Amino acid sequence: MARRPLPRILSNGSAQLARSRELARTAADSATDVLHPLITITRGLRRLASAGRRRWVDTPKERRGALLFGVAAVLLAVALAPYGPLLAVVALMAAAAWHGRDRAPAAPAGPAPGQLQRLKSLYEALVPYFSASDDPEPLFTRGGDWGKVFSEYEFDGDGRLAHLVVSYPAYFTDAEPDSRARIEHLLGAKCGRGREYHFAWDEEANQLTVRVLAPLPTDIAAQPFVTAPGETVLGFTDPTRVQRTLPLTHGAHGEGRTDVPPVVWRTGVRSTEPHLLAVGQPGSGTSTLLRSIALQALHHGDVVIVDGGGTGEYACLTGRDGVLAVECALSGAVTSLEWAAAETERRLAAAGKAHQAGDPPPEDTKRPLWLLLDRPSVFTHLASADDGTDPQSLLQAPLRHGRAANVTVVVAEQFDGLDALTAPVRQHTRARVVLGPATAEQLESVLGAPPHTTPVDQMPPGRGYARLGTGPVHRLQVPATPDPYDDATSEVHRQAVLDLLPPRTTPADEEPGPVPEAVRLDKAATEKVAAAALAAEKEASEPASAPPTPEGAAVAESSS
Repeated sequence: MARRPLPRILSNGSAQLARSRELARTAADSATDVLHPLITITRGLRRLASAGRRRWVDTPKERRGALLFGVAAVLLAVALAPYGPLLAVVALMAAAAWHGRDRAPAAPAGPAPGQLQRLKSLYEALVPYFSASDDPEPLFTRGGDWGKVFSEYEFDGDGRLAHLVVSYPAYFTDAEPDSRARIEHLLGAKCGRGREYHFAWDEEANQLTVRVLAPLPTDIAAQPFVTAPGETVLGFTDPTRVQRTLPLTHGAHGEGRTDVPPVVWRTGVRSTEPHLLAVGQPGSGTSTLLRSIALQALHHGDVVIVDGGGTGEYACLTGRDGVLAVECALSGAVTSLEWAAAETERRLAAAGKAHQAGDPPPEDTKRPLWLLLDRPSVFTHLASADDGTDPQSLLQAPLRHGRAANVTVVVAEQFDGLDALTAPVRQHTRARVVLGPATAEQLESVLGAPPHTTPVDQMPPGRGYARLGTGPVHRLQVPATPDPYDDATSEVHRQAVLDLLPPRTTPADEEPGPVPEAVRLDKAATEKVAAAALAAEKEASEPASAPPTPEGAAVAESSS
């Protein structure tokens, strides 16, 4: 059967529509050119009428009669004068044409002299990197035309570049990280230091887009976040790579409302990055990040905190509902982590039996358990000096099997103690955060990939970068979660943290109450952990005459 040809409306309809749109656009442009004087006069008459109405409203009521009399006298004189109405109409049209003209300032034909000098200097600086001696038609030459390579450019109010698109030759090795790093370092220095730049390399079009990033908000305090169970907000970032936003309050007194893109870390059974490592310089905000995570984790789980710094940063959490322990001593840290390792094994055994029987996991294995360790390298040095147990060696079970047992490990360490972290900690903490000033080499060594922005020397507390597994590197600003007992904390931030704290079920100077059923050990494991804690206490107190006090075993003993 012969195929019937398509109707003309279907075969060449698109071409007819294109021609119709072109004709309509041409007719509209022609009509605009022809009617431009009429449009200008109409706009001027409208402006004159608005000015007359404002003059009438601004005139006091006792003077409006005199004003009306003056206008009537002028109109009568114009009407009686020879050619008066005609001259009045001509004068009115001239005034309307003058007031209806386009008052927008004419766009400059090119960059200002200072901007032109910046573009020329930047072009000359790129010549050694984007030129080759055997190139017959080089884009970059000494004294060449910068207009051929800078297709787009914008300047801020200070006269510095805010946006730039650079075209580079195809033979440039843009696939090599070292080559890119050299160009990014040069552009960051020539465009102005002290700002963060985002670099977008388009290898197919051989173009580099440089954009100045706006500072991340630092006035967002700790507050309840709209997240699902198993989601933790690490901080906030740019909207370039994050499609989700959270409604937040910000400002000095929380009076502002805005939607900010967050960096959300997902934990639990289906998480691909169940554990996190945060690294930074002293005062960079790693303790703030741990406090923020603890306040969010207490909504749905239990928390064990091991503070290696010993500065009392987490004293506000002692005795709170859901906080199983806040340990600042080596013996207490060892006991708590031994309990956590045994609890992980118990959860695995209980879940395995349930799976073999075809039943759902027990309820006491579903409640999340969080292990937050701040500077564990301090305990490592103390344990090696006393030939004791390194607390990091007790993290192997929670790190390896934490995802199946709903146990999450968060480790915060400083750069000077990063070498003291054990191999399991480095291997299983695939979610990474770097806070504070850091070099490009330090960022790449911790995150596993260089950021697409230039790091700056001066950063506010809580400012850094985050990378979840093999995902992209995000800029990060941790919400302000200071220690509410610190005198330097503002009243607004102190009250915001206090409002998020759970009620205190156990006074700080008393023994903690019984551990919830969701994290209770069986009798054999409890006795084993308690015996090990008592032995460690006894060995530690042998040189002294005072009897041992099992303070570190409070968590294990309370669960018996």
